[in-house]
Amino acid sequence: MPLTDCDGRLFKEALLGSLAWLTLNRDEVDALNVFPVPDGDTGTNMLLTLQSAVEDIRNLDEADLSLMAKRAAHGALMGARGNSGVILSQIFRGFAAGVGSKASVDARGLAAAFSEGATVAYRAVIKPTEGTMLTVAREAAAGACEMANSSADLTEVVRAALEAAQVAVEKTPDQLDVLKQAGVVDSGGYGLQLILEGFLKRMRGEALAAFERPVAQHARPQQVAAPEAGWGYCTEFIINGDSLPVEAVRTEIQRRGESALVVGDESAIKVHVHTHEPADVISYASGVGKLSRLKVDDMSAQHHRLQGDVARRPASLKHLAVVAVANGEGFRRILESLGVDSVVSGGTTMNPSTEDMLSAVESVPSNDVLLLPNNANTIMAAQQVPELSKKRVRVVPSRSLPQGIAALFAFDFSADLEENANAMTHALNEVKTIEVTRAVRATAMDGVEVKEGDVIGLLNDRIVATGPSHESVVSSVLNQVPLETVRTVTVYAGTDAPDDERESVRASIVRRFPNASVELQSGDQALYPYIVAVE
Repeated sequence: MPLTDCDGRLFKEALLGSLAWLTLNRDEVDALNVFPVPDGDTGTNMLLTLQSAVEDIRNLDEADLSLMAKRAAHGALMGARGNSGVILSQIFRGFAAGVGSKASVDARGLAAAFSEGATVAYRAVIKPTEGTMLTVAREAAAGACEMANSSADLTEVVRAALEAAQVAVEKTPDQLDVLKQAGVVDSGGYGLQLILEGFLKRMRGEALAAFERPVAQHARPQQVAAPEAGWGYCTEFIINGDSLPVEAVRTEIQRRGESALVVGDESAIKVHVHTHEPADVISYASGVGKLSRLKVDDMSAQHHRLQGDVARRPASLKHLAVVAVANGEGFRRILESLGVDSVVSGGTTMNPSTEDMLSAVESVPSNDVLLLPNNANTIMAAQQVPELSKKRVRVVPSRSLPQGIAALFAFDFSADLEENANAMTHALNEVKTIEVTRAVRATAMDGVEVKEGDVIGLLNDRIVATGPSHESVVSSVLNQVPLETVRTVTVYAGTDAPDDERESVRASIVRRFPNASVELQSGDQALYPYIVAVE
């Protein structure tokens, strides 16, 4: 008997089939990623997003399709990870909008819901690119609509959508040169094809071997235990003058406190330090030059407010709060030292979900919140948060941790949310990001041949160099940065950076840029031995 009516229960069963089939084939989707860096992969991000959608309806026994579709869309949005996950969540959102208030749909209604899913996904992307999962979603919907005009059988409509998706996936290399160069199809489009395939298998009553395989737990904002002596005072200022001794100031500031960041040149030095004696630091600095933008915050009082320590200090709302994403304990400490109220763990290899970032935003003691995703593949998920939160949230679209730190240096507590969002967004372009890692697959991109296992160097997300060692690759990338434009270089060493190599890398940068201020910090990030900020 042909299926002619799709209600909430059939939709749920079909989605369970999608989840099972994508689970079984997730590694194949991940393997299609063109970019050879070990970041959060497309298949994993899509699977985690789909898992979240299914978890919202798993225990729901509901025949009303409109209610079931809305719940699944909500779950997908909350669990959306990476660009592919966000786009998938928008397909769910559009599908629910296409169903509207109908308790069930026929073949034409199902095809119309598929079509609305593709339309909403396209609208969600500022600059849609053909040859991606957006194209596959549109072509699948067109195939479904064409079949619905001649058949009332739902399985035939989904089969037509799947076949159109398969054709679209095979054509993606002809639409995107980067896919053609790598000899692969689009990974997101293929993931969507698998979702449709699992959907059809379950509609046909096929038994699937595996329905669940947990991939990872949610990343959550970490609670921070205060040291016995308290946090001290976060002290910031700018020293202005002529012929300022940058290295001498750096040495003195580091000696007088912790989490010191000292950057600048002979005319202006930006200082940030944690100290129990701010007066001592300020007294020293005022003897070096004229101070401006002086700010001293009691971090212990801030910590008590964040942790809800009512007994020691009544909780109160802040004028403005900052939430940021970070990969690595060192980066977490740096961000907190720069005034970030809540750090969400994630970024590389495990992109935090929309829900992870929303939870952090809701936890901070302010109704106005700035959100720094600090990863190109996290921006779209972050951009969903303002619509979901009751607070006023502005996303500063930082694509890397160095960009996020540059934005924090532009933060002005006396300014309002919009002023800070604008100033911090402008500051993103003032820093170049170099990332050094090992290639997880062979490829050729932008004229650079990459073999699996090569050390590769990226400049602002583009692979520009390969080499036998971390140090040689850092040097190769820096050789592509004009010498006269560099004022400050900060090297963030990861967990895979050998201790005896770190100083050697810093020294080689000093030789390359003798007039620049060069710092070495511990970022403790995974998989990327070195991340370098160039200003």
